[in-house]
Amino acid sequence: MSLSHTPQFGLVLSNRSVVTGAATAEDLLTLAQRAEEAGWDSVWVGDSIFAKPRLDALVLLAALAARTRRVRLGPASLTSTPLRDPLQLAYQWYGLDVLSQGRMIFNASQGAPGAQGGAFEAEFAAFHIDPASRMRRMEEAIEILRLASTGETISYDGEYHQFHGVTVLPRPVQQPLPIWISTATDSRKPKMAARALQRVARYADGWMTLARSPEEFAHNLADIRHSAHELGRELPADFPAYFYLDINVNDNEEEAFEECKRFLDGYYEHDFSRAEVEMRTVFGSPQTCTRRLRQFVQAGATGFTLRLIGPNGQLQFERITEEVLAAFK
Repeated sequence: MSLSHTPQFGLVLSNRSVVTGAATAEDLLTLAQRAEEAGWDSVWVGDSIFAKPRLDALVLLAALAARTRRVRLGPASLTSTPLRDPLQLAYQWYGLDVLSQGRMIFNASQGAPGAQGGAFEAEFAAFHIDPASRMRRMEEAIEILRLASTGETISYDGEYHQFHGVTVLPRPVQQPLPIWISTATDSRKPKMAARALQRVARYADGWMTLARSPEEFAHNLADIRHSAHELGRELPADFPAYFYLDINVNDNEEEAFEECKRFLDGYYEHDFSRAEVEMRTVFGSPQTCTRRLRQFVQAGATGFTLRLIGPNGQLQFERITEEVLAAFK
């Protein structure tokens, strides 16, 4: 099967494992260095403050910026975007871009209740923020990050954030600053899904999503492009469209499935059906995993963010690098 482009591959680090005791901070930094040396294109970290506690995303990204030289860096989705003060976030993010010499990708998210969100309601309550306001708060954060990135003195009068005559320095290296939006739309809620994709079309320089078929991915991407056109934006042919997947390479496909299900059930405290596991993961032999990834490339995916799951992380890293990524490189 011929591909119109070579996809990029990003490795997701489990910074929650530092809290659970499954890994140390040094383990994560070393794995990121190995990924850079092995030819991965980017390294991503998870984000949550109290809902699913972990080593803070921005703190870990700073350490990664100092320990790597080439790979792009970012949050697989910054679910805490609505909870963080946008001016302080801008100050921190620009510093990360300077520290990494222009390798950061801001990937905004509004967070989500349910199996993915952990103690979602309690987290928002701790910050005295109404969850219903999270969409507009995320939009305002994006507007402020863009507005302040020039280093000029700015003012902002939003629904939730207002300030006058503020200058944020240092300026980020990247001009313009790349800002993506991560979505987890549900086809059973078409109006909400449509609004989320329209938000990508209006605000984003890239898009990341998960848990959908290649056909749904293609339809979502087409909707984003159509909405952008209606808004007067012509998205470039190489507009980043990334798919987030858990991956387990194992020549015994049923064993791979069981390992994926065991991980997901424990991580999200939810009994995942086989169909749900298959929607969120690629598992089986390297050939099977490669074939599934190629379906998403054909659907328009320009890259993948992969979280390696299974009992032997080192073996997973080696097999995925040498037998899956190599098939594309």
